[in-house]
Amino acid sequence: MSHFSALDGSIVGLYLLFTMIAGIAVRKYVGNVETFLMAGREMKLYLGIASLAATEFGIVTCMYTAQNGYDKGFAGAMPGILFFLAYLLIGWTGFCITPMREAGVMTLPELFERRFGLRIRRLSGVVIILSGLLNMGVYLRMGGDFLVAVSGISREHYSLEIMMSLLLLAVCGYTILGGMLSVLVTDFLQFVVMSAGLIMVTTYIVWRTGWSTIVQAVDQHYGAGGFNPFANPDMGWSFVIFNSFVVTACVLTLQPVIQRVLAAKDAKTGRQVFSRTSVFFACRFVIPGIWGMAALATLPQGVIGDNTLLAMPTYLGQVVPIGLMGLLVAAMLAADMSTDSSYMLAYGSVIYNDILAPFHRRTPLTERQGLLWNRMIVAGLGVFFLFYGLWFPLRGSLWTYMTVTATICFASMSTLLVACCYWKRANDRGAAAAIFFGAAIPIAYLVLERVPAAQNIITWIGPNWWGVAAYLGSGAAMVLGSLSKPSSACVSLASAEAGETRTKG
Repeated sequence: MSHFSALDGSIVGLYLLFTMIAGIAVRKYVGNVETFLMAGREMKLYLGIASLAATEFGIVTCMYTAQNGYDKGFAGAMPGILFFLAYLLIGWTGFCITPMREAGVMTLPELFERRFGLRIRRLSGVVIILSGLLNMGVYLRMGGDFLVAVSGISREHYSLEIMMSLLLLAVCGYTILGGMLSVLVTDFLQFVVMSAGLIMVTTYIVWRTGWSTIVQAVDQHYGAGGFNPFANPDMGWSFVIFNSFVVTACVLTLQPVIQRVLAAKDAKTGRQVFSRTSVFFACRFVIPGIWGMAALATLPQGVIGDNTLLAMPTYLGQVVPIGLMGLLVAAMLAADMSTDSSYMLAYGSVIYNDILAPFHRRTPLTERQGLLWNRMIVAGLGVFFLFYGLWFPLRGSLWTYMTVTATICFASMSTLLVACCYWKRANDRGAAAAIFFGAAIPIAYLVLERVPAAQNIITWIGPNWWGVAAYLGSGAAMVLGSLSKPSSACVSLASAEAGETRTKG
């Protein structure tokens, strides 16, 4: 039985009210599109750290990392270790993110146009939006499932749908009004509440369950595979290799992530945001993973059936006491609101900047018209996420679904970014081929996964090798496609920027 009480509801209600007031209060400072999307490129270090951490930890993150802990034990935190290494090394070296920030663009496709042309810019924008919508589409449902299991809210009379719709409406409200400024302000508040909730709940769980009990449960259920990902039959080398590609591409190309680099006051600040937030990305897998492992050690067999996604919230609903439960729910809502607002703004910027704006080059939009378009796009994304998120049936591992749908754009966008920055022979033919193969392979997996006649081949190959094939195929397509075009037609990013500077001069 859940311990959610009127006191907990008051804590959650006051937090939501305060967040709404803070998010709406900054709307008066939004006067142009760049401020709406990039906060005027004045984001400083500590605000950037808080914003990136808050953006990349939502309820859906908590759900799939806890499911990894329940299903795989300590080995399930392997993606967190890979994220830590990727953010640390990319932030330290400035690999790709330094030339990206110095180019002064708002999105990746805008950068690609300078090297590969307008056609590739539009195509890149379409692939990013397709992948982003499929990926983010499950966020609302996962948030609702978490709240139902933790708080004991009834599913009757569409109460869940109504509650999540109101929450999404609130997030859309302050994002539409204040854009990136509202996102940064609310991210900071949400980071504070989220961090306090995570630390206090984790401390309570370890004290209540016992660290030795958690370790023994993992050993009993999974043996060496619960501690070593290479010994786990559900993971192994294919899991580690695929996830290495995924997390590196995520750090380099996920629009909500790189938007923090592009909004930073300079390239150095963007690099520091990445390197100093790296530890958090290990913690975001370890902490919910501990919650999932505590559920493994505590819940009786058969309570959750085959849906291991519900193990962690069901466990928390039974053990977290009154008062702390309110802080937990507020922390999770804080995480979810931050993620939803940042992602809607980021994907909205791609739709506006790379799909719609190129059609208005002959008759440019005024700042007022641009702001109106951006706000309408955010509202439209909110409507899509509302319907897709509440009605899409998820099957199997949430983490697998997230990584495969993300690969639709990650494989090709990471290939294009590295080639754009560092390979002089890269050209539009190679870019188009990379986009096609990078998207076609994971889409084929998602389609065949739902075809009964194809289940044998899907199971035999597995999602990890399908994913690896997408990254390798995209890279090979870039190389072969670019080499098939005369080198005289190629131009480096540095040369393109130099030519643009001379033209302006």
